[in-house]
Amino acid sequence: MLTTSSVFLRTLAECGVTHAFVNWGSDHPALLEELERQRIEDGKTSPLIVTCPNEMVALSSAQGYAQVTGKPAAVIVHVDVGTQALAGAIHNVDRGQTPVLIYAGASAFTSNGELKGSRNEWIMWIQDIPDQAAIVRQYMRYTAQINSSHNVAEVVKRSLQIATSHPKGPVYLWGRREVMEAEVDASVLEATGKDLRQWPSVEATALSPKALAAIATTLMTATSPLIITSSLGRNADAVEPLLVLSTLLAIPIFVACPSVVSVPFSHPFLAGISYLSQDTSNKHLENADAILIIDCDLPWIPILATPSNESRVFVVSGADPLKASSIGSWHVAAEMICQADAQVALTQIVERVRELDEQRGSIGEQILGSRIVQERGQLLKDAHAAWLDDLVVRERDFSGDHLTVPNVIGGLKRAIELHTPTRGMETLVLNEAISNYVAVWEHLRPAVPGSVLTSGGSSLGWALGASVGAYMGGKVKSSQVHGAQPYELVVAIVGDGSFMFGVPSSAYWMARKYDTPFLTIVLNNGGWKSPKLSMMGVYPSGLGSRAIGERLSVGFGPASPDFSQIAVAASGGWAWGKQVAGSDATALESILAEAVNVVVKERRCAILDCILESI
Repeated sequence: MLTTSSVFLRTLAECGVTHAFVNWGSDHPALLEELERQRIEDGKTSPLIVTCPNEMVALSSAQGYAQVTGKPAAVIVHVDVGTQALAGAIHNVDRGQTPVLIYAGASAFTSNGELKGSRNEWIMWIQDIPDQAAIVRQYMRYTAQINSSHNVAEVVKRSLQIATSHPKGPVYLWGRREVMEAEVDASVLEATGKDLRQWPSVEATALSPKALAAIATTLMTATSPLIITSSLGRNADAVEPLLVLSTLLAIPIFVACPSVVSVPFSHPFLAGISYLSQDTSNKHLENADAILIIDCDLPWIPILATPSNESRVFVVSGADPLKASSIGSWHVAAEMICQADAQVALTQIVERVRELDEQRGSIGEQILGSRIVQERGQLLKDAHAAWLDDLVVRERDFSGDHLTVPNVIGGLKRAIELHTPTRGMETLVLNEAISNYVAVWEHLRPAVPGSVLTSGGSSLGWALGASVGAYMGGKVKSSQVHGAQPYELVVAIVGDGSFMFGVPSSAYWMARKYDTPFLTIVLNNGGWKSPKLSMMGVYPSGLGSRAIGERLSVGFGPASPDFSQIAVAASGGWAWGKQVAGSDATALESILAEAVNVVVKERRCAILDCILESI
């Protein structure tokens, strides 16, 4: 027996959706029946079903999968309550521009057995709300109701077409129980994949000739040019032309609020990384006379720092450069704002710079390789080398009573290089350290695009579920992309607060069930440091500035959870978990090596609870 649900699942599979992260409910009888039919007839299901005991973990897993593969997964949840339980992960996939298809059933609309699937449980009355899609609509690229088996394939294809076009992001579908239970003829099922080529994603756009001329000329003739980016590396192919442009003109690149590796730390003109706090400011901003902002939602915080009024500012974004559909209040004082794909635009700019320089060379005014470019480049190289040297010094400083984040992350970097077959080249790190975001980026010093990710949003609890999905995504990518390899090691770096937000009882159960081992580093400072920092930003000398975390109600003491053993229990004893405290370099090196080897060699989850100075 085939139903609308059969057509729905077949269309997902035909469109390349390999995984569905699910949390079942009373709205899914036909889906469960169809999946069992597939198992009996085919020996497997398509898509692969990943059971998720928590909805936020489900969507975070789907996000991790899509961040690695670049392709959407499906998430299936239960009516309005399951939609609500997706929680802050909805914000993350929206702000992180991550494609994912979310489907929720809805209460039956008949009550007397008029149709198959009619109401037969008490919850179907109280779960019948006026506008289910309203729960998530403002975060979605598209929402739609499935009304019939005859157009469900079209609805799914349109949804995926939108989700994978810039700005990429989540889409939400929902269907009443009777509709999804309706029986269909086999011919409807067979027709789902016939027109897939007619549903392409929107092609990337280029800079206009006017914009190209203005940007290229301004960058070439500037005395202190600057590039600012955040998320350009979501397209790894955009990184190379960025580095080429930076190298040609010795332009420093500042990374604001990174969500992915856009500039390798090995690049000598990487000028800094910041989440725009006062203590990690952009030293090049004030004196810059030409600024290219590319794939960056927030280049600076006006109350803290702004460029000079004379600076020529250009904004380039692949989609929605004015943030009209995503941010309520937003403005960058710019000479020109352009909608163009970063890879395409940077390739254009590089070509135009070379053309212009060749023209100038004919009259003896060549800029590439000129003294001013060479001198600027040398200053940047010297500053970059000094920055990296200082990071190493901080990593080796064990003079205090507690471990520091540089101690832990520097040690982790060395452990990965020593104890993975490719010396870390096939390692993925998910950074959800929040108040220690910058320190993690700096002391990992990633050199490979795609090797470090954040959620791209601000809702905590992403990393644990995302690690499960990213591991799965790595296996899929290695089977579909020439030259790609599955990850040797996946690492989640979280604060103690992020760890608890991540619903470890669900995440580590999933990791064991689906054989997705990953290493978790818990940077345990005894509470929520970020709210305390926010208070200090407004009241730097206020009453609370001298109070400890416990007194401010942001601390987790005095009886702090045993985080590593939470994971061990959730996995039924399968995971390895230990705590490390004090300030012993040898002990830290030993336990980090053990933790990495548990994951790499034993293929089990490892959780290392690192005790830092308490807030």
